[in-house]
Amino acid sequence: MTEKLYERDSFLAQFSARVLDCREDRRGFWVELDRTAFFPEGGGQPWDTGTLNGVPVLEVHSKEGRILHLCSRPLEAGTAVEGELDWPRRFDLMQQHSGEHIVSGLAHQKFGCDNVGFHLGAERVTIDLNAELTPEDLIWLENAVNRYIWQDRPVRVTCPPPEELEKIPYRSKKALTGQVRLVEFPGADLCACCGTHVNTAGQAGPVKLLSCVKFRAGVRIELVCGGRALDYLGEILGQNTQISQLLSAKPLETAQGVQRLLAENAALKARTAQLEEVRFNALAVQCAGTGDVLAVEPDLSPGALRLLADKLAGSCGGRCACASPKPEGGCSYVLTCREGDVRPLAQELNRDLSGRGGGKPNFVQGGVSAGPSEFVTFFAVRGFHGL
Repeated sequence: MTEKLYERDSFLAQFSARVLDCREDRRGFWVELDRTAFFPEGGGQPWDTGTLNGVPVLEVHSKEGRILHLCSRPLEAGTAVEGELDWPRRFDLMQQHSGEHIVSGLAHQKFGCDNVGFHLGAERVTIDLNAELTPEDLIWLENAVNRYIWQDRPVRVTCPPPEELEKIPYRSKKALTGQVRLVEFPGADLCACCGTHVNTAGQAGPVKLLSCVKFRAGVRIELVCGGRALDYLGEILGQNTQISQLLSAKPLETAQGVQRLLAENAALKARTAQLEEVRFNALAVQCAGTGDVLAVEPDLSPGALRLLADKLAGSCGGRCACASPKPEGGCSYVLTCREGDVRPLAQELNRDLSGRGGGKPNFVQGGVSAGPSEFVTFFAVRGFHGL
């Protein structure tokens, strides 16, 4: 059995140990020590990384009481080693896990819900609660969590004897037997947990709830704690500063600036649509009764391209081929007619100009990788009249 130093002192970042065993497999070398401060993956918390005598520790797992360290190079059995954790990673994981406990505990107290799922990811933490929460509930929860953190109360870790344990109302996702390790944030949470945690609530840092979506019979909350919360808020501030400068709006008035910009954009789109319809009607008059026609117009949306083709097809008395160059190269196209089948023509177009598209007998929409001049040439040699 490996002595678990991390259970006694979560802040132990360096330690001495002796190698009990080292076995190689296709992934690397599995090293077992007589004692370790490396936390193995478990309880929703990822494993620690670091080094043993300078050899990188890539993963850590627990197997039947043995803690196995996946190393990139072998360490001989009987060798004395110095272990060193990747402390920034460990402390970050402690902040996230501790913040999750406080959020889950206060949510349980206030709303009577249980934490039924927890994932500590590389960027975000997610908590699944088996009750629906309103936006007002989330505001209350975030404020309550951070007010608790400001109190900076000490965290208690205990392993009560069985006769005491059965009288303690602790949180747990499943029934537990044997020795149970309890992590308590006094006044906020008491939960069975094997993970590493901060020593006082204040060390968890600020907690920010980022999102809440309906999930199964409850909700899934996404959050960040401590250093991650500061990093996230710093990124948000940086983005908002750029938006503020681009809109010439004060930092707390960027939403109004974006609303103004969206209104202006909607008005421009409406004006553009009016001008496009005037243009399309003029082209329809120009091609009246001419038979097969071809038109290439710049900067048309898919909807505008369809409208142009429809107006020309209703006027020309034949087939209609319309295209609009795409910014990234190539052209979008529409082939249509009032009577007949344009699909064989579309197949030729796609084959000759490296295109894709499909539709109904009298309407095909797609795109080709060729440019406007090649598109015009393709239809010109087939007798289409250009506009």
